[in-house]
Amino acid sequence: MRTFSIARIAIALGLTVAPGSSGAQDSPKIPPLALAEHGYFFVGGQYVQSVGKQVMAGQMYVEYLTPQKIMHPYPIVMIHGTAQTGSNFIGTPDGRPGWAHNFLARGYRVYVVDQVGRARSGADPQIYGPYMRFTVEQEESLFTAPEKYKLWPQAALHTQWPGGAGVAGNPTFDQFYASQVESIASAVKTEELMFPADIALLEKIGPAIVLTHSQSGVFGFKLADARPDLVKAHVAVEPNGPPFYDIDFKGGSDWSKDSDKVARAWGVARIPLAYDPPAAAASELNLVRQEQADGPQLVRCWLQKDPARQLPKMKNVPTVIVTSEASFRATYDHCTSKFLSQARVPNTHLRLEKTGLLGNGHMMMLEHNSAVIAGAIGNWLEANIK
Repeated sequence: MRTFSIARIAIALGLTVAPGSSGAQDSPKIPPLALAEHGYFFVGGQYVQSVGKQVMAGQMYVEYLTPQKIMHPYPIVMIHGTAQTGSNFIGTPDGRPGWAHNFLARGYRVYVVDQVGRARSGADPQIYGPYMRFTVEQEESLFTAPEKYKLWPQAALHTQWPGGAGVAGNPTFDQFYASQVESIASAVKTEELMFPADIALLEKIGPAIVLTHSQSGVFGFKLADARPDLVKAHVAVEPNGPPFYDIDFKGGSDWSKDSDKVARAWGVARIPLAYDPPAAAASELNLVRQEQADGPQLVRCWLQKDPARQLPKMKNVPTVIVTSEASFRATYDHCTSKFLSQARVPNTHLRLEKTGLLGNGHMMMLEHNSAVIAGAIGNWLEANIK
């Protein structure tokens, strides 16, 4: 374990209103925050033979930050999504503090990871297989400038990227794109690698709140299913979904198309979950498609046929799905919520626009009002964790 500046580390958290943002959503300035600890360690990993040499594989980098005054018994573990690293939670592309610091200011200990096989955890195609990387157009159309591409109905509502449209040439987009890294191409391989590393982390630090984003949402559901004793809440920020099949977005009046291959065979995960009655294989789950969507700008959900198998181990883990107004996930996160409810997993679907937080996209933790969104999540946690 490596620790930096165990004495006091001052991190300035003063926030200013950015041009083009909505003043009602911007955070007030808050005083500097004193840290008691800031360091890192690795969990998981084992020595393997690769191309005739002994190396380590499966290890995960974990950065930790401890406030001077701890106000909550459980820390928050933050797990990023595809192409990202833990830097998503440390700061924003326009230089403001990130969600890690917002939650530190509320008195939480925070752990931020880099996924196995990526960034500071160590990338190695010879061990982990092929890698992929998002292009500028993919980042703009899905994450930072959906209003330009209009691939789904809500995309035109996006207003919260700092510094104007999130396109190449905007300094905040350029900073964001510079942070993007190659990811393991196989989503199944990634889940298989992350599960033991996440378990090792929770066993090391004890029970924790797991905050996931995008790709990592499936990790959180698997952890809640496998070790509900260690997961005190799951904050699923626009989790990988919807259940079972991916959605392709193409714009226009006929704006969505189902993939023809099952993406998450176990519903909210690609690796097995503990259903009751048990399912020896994912193919034993009986699926049915909604005949009509729940609304004109929503996709039709794939659910289980009644009587649906339950996910009893998850039922006592407080779960919230956080969805922004303008993201592509606004079209289908309700399907994840409905699937969990059908499996008797109580959950809250926190749609930000219903709380007055408007115009956000998928990368909400980097946008103008990121601290206000962190506050909304913090309020939910403090109301739901006993």
